[in-house]
Amino acid sequence: MLVAVLVVPLPTWLLDSGLAISITASVLVLMVSLFMQRPLDFTSFPTVLLLTTLLRLSLNVATTRAILTQGHEGPQAAGHVVSAFGGFLMGGDVIVGLIVFAILLVVNFVVVTKGSGRIAEVAARFSLDAMPGKQMAIDADLSAGVITEEQARLRRRELEEESGFYGAMDGAAKFVRGDAIAGLITTAINLLAGIAIGTLRQGMAFGEAVSTFSILTVGDGLVGQIPSLLVSIAAGIVVTKGGVQGRADQALALQLGGAKPMAMAAGAAVLMALMPGMPAIPFLALAGAAAWGARAQWEAERAAAARANAPPPPPGEPPASDALKMDLLRLELGYGLLSLAAGDAPRLSEQIRTLRKTTAQELGFVLPSVRIQDNLQLPPDTYVIRVKEIEAGRGALKPPLHLAIDPSGNPPALPGERVQEPTFGLPAAWIEEVRREEALAMGCTVVDAAGVLATHLTEVTRENMPELLSFSETQKLIDELAVEHKRLVSDLIPGQASLGTVQRVLQALLAERVSIRDLPTILEGMQEAVASGARSLGPMLAMVRTRLARQISDAARGPNGYIPIIALANEWELAFQEALIGPGEEKQLAMAPSKLSAFMGALRSAFDAASNAGEPAVLVCSGTIRAHVRAVVERFRPATSVLAHTEIHARARIRTVGTVQATVAA
Repeated sequence: MLVAVLVVPLPTWLLDSGLAISITASVLVLMVSLFMQRPLDFTSFPTVLLLTTLLRLSLNVATTRAILTQGHEGPQAAGHVVSAFGGFLMGGDVIVGLIVFAILLVVNFVVVTKGSGRIAEVAARFSLDAMPGKQMAIDADLSAGVITEEQARLRRRELEEESGFYGAMDGAAKFVRGDAIAGLITTAINLLAGIAIGTLRQGMAFGEAVSTFSILTVGDGLVGQIPSLLVSIAAGIVVTKGGVQGRADQALALQLGGAKPMAMAAGAAVLMALMPGMPAIPFLALAGAAAWGARAQWEAERAAAARANAPPPPPGEPPASDALKMDLLRLELGYGLLSLAAGDAPRLSEQIRTLRKTTAQELGFVLPSVRIQDNLQLPPDTYVIRVKEIEAGRGALKPPLHLAIDPSGNPPALPGERVQEPTFGLPAAWIEEVRREEALAMGCTVVDAAGVLATHLTEVTRENMPELLSFSETQKLIDELAVEHKRLVSDLIPGQASLGTVQRVLQALLAERVSIRDLPTILEGMQEAVASGARSLGPMLAMVRTRLARQISDAARGPNGYIPIIALANEWELAFQEALIGPGEEKQLAMAPSKLSAFMGALRSAFDAASNAGEPAVLVCSGTIRAHVRAVVERFRPATSVLAHTEIHARARIRTVGTVQATVAA
């Protein structure tokens, strides 16, 4: 359509419509640039700048055609818009109109357009120079885990848009400059050629030709220069916005409306009003307005400072629903132990953070936050560890004394209060810090009060880890899997197994202190078990443990580089097989109490012999009875690992250090 306007003559009503569109569009562009939050919110501005420039140039060509061909007919030859601009702004004086037009042209061409072009050029160069550094910063944040892959892609896309926008603005500024030059040339052609055509071809008097074509020329020039000036101002606002946050009007009001600057401006206006010969009323009015603004801003700043320094409102009565909330882990301290969690060096808080980090690395599960609170009902030196509001451990500490523990199991031969270590129940003694070196020389383990409590808390959390893995925590573990594992999750959950089933499998692994950090392998094992027809927890868990054979074997390896195992005699294997009753996957163990007692005695004898030889052995049996053997063993030896033959990796080194004999069961 713009190209058609360049070659097709337009009637005056259509020409008026086009000029009205040009003026309105320039106002719209200016308002959008003024109210945008950041330059990238108006990324289409270079294209808009090109189209509005072409629109003005095409209308300029159309009005030029109308002026040169029909200008002798009078000021209405190029339409009512051109005539109105020429007659109103000229005030009936040709010289005044030409001067006004020249001033607008200089303001647009020399001031606004030239400055905007220079700023756009510098911004484009700086944006391109800073791109490698910004890209490296995004990659560094992604590698450090500060942002996700999706956030990194979004930032890279914004960076590309920013560089492309400023580069386009650098080129688009040339459109505005060329538009101003074209307006100057067109105006000169209209004026000179119009006077020549009017006098030589149309027989007009020279004075009449000058008056008629001056009105048309100046009107046409103003109709083109005013929208051009508005768009140039919009371009200047866009490229100068830079680091200004928020809308331009709000930023200007915020940054120029300070109390002290407004007060100084009011004082300066009063001084100008008192100068001889100066009109007092305008300056006094401005002084009053500035003083009012300064006072309003000062009162707002004082109110904001008062709100910031005001004490917090008294807490209202908590709703009754708060009584239903439950702390998963809570540590209650007597008032004599509060110094462990407060003061200048709260070692207990640091050790709890270390515990959460270590647990996440070893078991693949981040512990919930531990709530620490005082309990005046406890003795001063007593602490209580609660899991889901139920007491799971209790002990007494004597800070600043240290606890000395003899690994041999005998009471330490040191002066001090004799106690039992709260975590494992070993004989110990509270000693002065000055005897620490003496205790270490005797081979004792010396721990301060905070270390004793942290060790106890560690063991309690490890024993209750399955209860701490809630449904929501399981969902969080699934959601935090890498993108490449999302297809595995979508195939398994919920079509083949529910999230609750995944939670029970993970809880069963944690109950035997098997790390769930390799969650993709666990989900693959569950998927394989479901594909083979397994629906209950037992077969799924067996398949998952087989998939984790390398990990389980590595955890069971002793200090000598091999896995010390205690095998189950064939008689006991057969006895457990025969004691299983029930259909399919729902088999239960129904062994006579006398046989169970004999099995426990034989197992205790085998492990005691291995322990005396310094071998931290594991019990190995067939996969079909492993879960049932584990259920019996955890009753009296909860820390003993029970492995199936398929859970020992093919490349793992093993050594049989004992056998659970069947003589006792005869």
